[in-house]
Amino acid sequence: MASRPAVALGSDDLLFQDSEDASMVPESNNGLVSKLSNRSVDDTVATLEALLKDNGIKLFALIDHSGEAHKVGLTIRPTKLLIFGSPKVGTPVMEAVPTIAIDLPLKVLIWEDGRGKVWVTYNSPEYLQARYGLPPELVKRVAVVETLAHQAAE
Repeated sequence: MASRPAVALGSDDLLFQDSEDASMVPESNNGLVSKLSNRSVDDTVATLEALLKDNGIKLFALIDHSGEAHKVGLTIRPTKLLIFGSPKVGTPVMEAVPTIAIDLPLKVLIWEDGRGKVWVTYNSPEYLQARYGLPPELVKRVAVVETLAHQAAE
């Protein structure tokens, strides 16, 4: 598979693109943004959990994909998904655009690539805006994911 350069968002951010190592990053144009973390998967998860708690944001679920794989005798690199939000913030968005409920609550995937680097991945607010035609005042309600992801990765 031919490799294409990443779309740089910042020094440690990527919009996912094709890669020679398909296990490293998904295909392009899917709205995902990834931030390189300075921590392990578990430390990044713990930091995000603390940020959610400190900001009064409900953690609805923590899915440990790698842990569940291990339980059935399979192995994948550390991969954990956090699903979180605030009904006070998200409900008006879903009232305006009911189909956005497929992407809400917000999600952050924390995973380790084949080179041992840890990534924090989320749907970009711009992608959600374009996908659902959200007006700017509603985009602000989902944009918190970006701030939280960046803080968790620092």
